[in-house]
Amino acid sequence: MTSRARVVVALFTVSILGAFITGRDLFYNLVYLWGFLLVSSYTWARLTLLGVRLEREAFSTRAQVGQLFTERFTLVNESRIPKIWIEARDKSELPGYKVTSTVAGLGRRGLDDRSGHRASTVTINLGSHHRRTWIQRTVCTRRGRYRIGPLELHSGDLFGLFPVKRDVPSSQHLLVLPMVVPIRRFSTPTGRISGGEAIRKRTHQVTPNVASVRDYSAGDNLNRIHWPSTAKRQRLIVKEFELDPQGEVWLLLDAARKNRYVKTDRLDQDERSVWIVGETRLPLASDEYGIAAAASLGIHFLDLDRSVGLIAYGDARHVIQPDRGEAQRYRLLESLAVLNADGVHDLDQVLRVEYPRIPRGSTVIVITAAAGPVVMGVLRRLIIGDRRPILISLDASTFGGPEDTNALPSAAGREGVPVIEVRCGDSLEDALNLSSRRRLRPTAVQGR
Repeated sequence: MTSRARVVVALFTVSILGAFITGRDLFYNLVYLWGFLLVSSYTWARLTLLGVRLEREAFSTRAQVGQLFTERFTLVNESRIPKIWIEARDKSELPGYKVTSTVAGLGRRGLDDRSGHRASTVTINLGSHHRRTWIQRTVCTRRGRYRIGPLELHSGDLFGLFPVKRDVPSSQHLLVLPMVVPIRRFSTPTGRISGGEAIRKRTHQVTPNVASVRDYSAGDNLNRIHWPSTAKRQRLIVKEFELDPQGEVWLLLDAARKNRYVKTDRLDQDERSVWIVGETRLPLASDEYGIAAAASLGIHFLDLDRSVGLIAYGDARHVIQPDRGEAQRYRLLESLAVLNADGVHDLDQVLRVEYPRIPRGSTVIVITAAAGPVVMGVLRRLIIGDRRPILISLDASTFGGPEDTNALPSAAGREGVPVIEVRCGDSLEDALNLSSRRRLRPTAVQGR
């Protein structure tokens, strides 16, 4: 019961008392008026959501930061009683600071400034056995996995005395992939194995390069069988593979909690402007910059038909073996979408466990906001082990971290490691493209 209903009940009570005390017809008429208003409003409110059905259809259960998540809603009145107004309230978890709302029946559309995806859509004058359909669009501003739904239907009588509510429990999940910026120019890493040497280096892994064939041995996988030779020789023949002369590309992403920095002094005011027409901004957090850089570089090398793998220890272990193709693209983006930088292991601890997975001649792109001897130890171990490191250094001081982090890029450059510095507020696209990498160390260029 709303405050309006309480006022009407109070007037009804006062009218009854006035009628008994004075006996005047005016008070009796008021008793009939307030009584009829209460009974009719309560009855009408009980009937407003009777026979109403709401259908929800998402165009896709996967989106990307900066893209629109689009849904279709259909409100159906299956009863004979027309509905004056019905409000649908969304309780999804998807963050959306600018959502498009539609007031069906009023012909009004616009951008509502709301906190989150909890948009309301009001439908008026829904006739008997009629339906209304509208489209809801939300700009995806945060990577992650979010619940879409449930919904609430709200309605009531004409005077707003008795509001009613009904839950629509259907829900699903939306996966928002991280932002990917286009990379036009980046130093393409090459393996240290020359073509002639690669022919003599056999591997048990399945690679695009077939060296020869041999007889089947117990334990060989069926996908290694060479069927034309098998049919010709009337026995099982399997393929032998050679190492890829180009080498693999590994993304070593630092997802430790202690190396995550968030710029809180500007975070609140930038949260509201994280989406602008035609522009998507990254949150002012070092892990978001690192994940977006890893996603962009991974997609760039996959487009070049390179084998790309991922190593990241966040709240869970994320390790993806190097591979090519469209399936690897989605494996990489989906893993980065749900990665939480809440790990407890430093880069040197991660590399100690995962080092045997990285073959000699591979390129390892180290992405971290940490600085000091730990990162330099990781880079030196990769160099000594005949791996080629590239450092993406996230300047912690610009993300609200310690100020003494400027020595790492210089020290890595002196070791011949290519270094790219990324600061908070920088355009990630400009930072990762060679044409605008003004902070690339000269020693790193010579080392390549």
